[in-house]
Amino acid sequence: MRLKLTLAYDGAAFRGWQSQPGGGAVQDVLEEALSKLAGGTRVRPQGSGRTDAGVHALGQIAHADVPDGRGDGLFWQRALNAILPPGLRVLSCTRARGDFHARYAATGKTYDYLLWTGPVLPPHRAGRAWHVRPSPDTALLRRAAELLRGNHDFRGFSANRGTPVRDTRRNLRAITVTARGPEIRLRFEGDGFLYKMVRMLVAAMVRVAQGQATMADLEARLAGRPEGMPRSVAPSDGLYLRRVAYARRKQSS
Repeated sequence: MRLKLTLAYDGAAFRGWQSQPGGGAVQDVLEEALSKLAGGTRVRPQGSGRTDAGVHALGQIAHADVPDGRGDGLFWQRALNAILPPGLRVLSCTRARGDFHARYAATGKTYDYLLWTGPVLPPHRAGRAWHVRPSPDTALLRRAAELLRGNHDFRGFSANRGTPVRDTRRNLRAITVTARGPEIRLRFEGDGFLYKMVRMLVAAMVRVAQGQATMADLEARLAGRPEGMPRSVAPSDGLYLRRVAYARRKQSS
């Protein structure tokens, strides 16, 4: 039986999503719990994509093939949450089609990035937002968002994972900037993202909004001319994988 799991986790508690030597990644912890409930049979979960150490998830999607006859999705959700550490929770668990794949069936993702602009970072925000001072100009953040929105070659906003990427064009359908008191939320909705792309976009946007770079510098970086703007990366603390989108299957008549 193939399960589709919606997961939330505190990135500070794990070494990212991808399995690591020595364990400690979300994939490792989830695999251990699934295999235990499967009676010792190894059950390897597959995620919609990697999140780095420190990056949080509100709606990571994974699939896993478990032995039939051990219960429905609700059983697996409750059983997993009973043995998983508190920093990782199964928000929902349903039976999926046998050809469903959490990564390859995904049609888009939404990420949030949280900035805290107050003079003091509250303890409950530590590890969960980027403390940015001086406070960035929200009007400039929105101008930068408008420039970056759309279908572009984002080669200048990606890091090297070790494996060359053939196509670095991505479509950012929307970038929204929401300010509420000292908190600013940047939301990125796209069909896909390059390695560290969101964090590099955030770093560049903040640099412009703090007056450390110009809109022309940002435009040059987007056009593949990186002069005037360093390739900085925003901290992982403020990044959240919010949602993974999948195409709806047509119902047969």
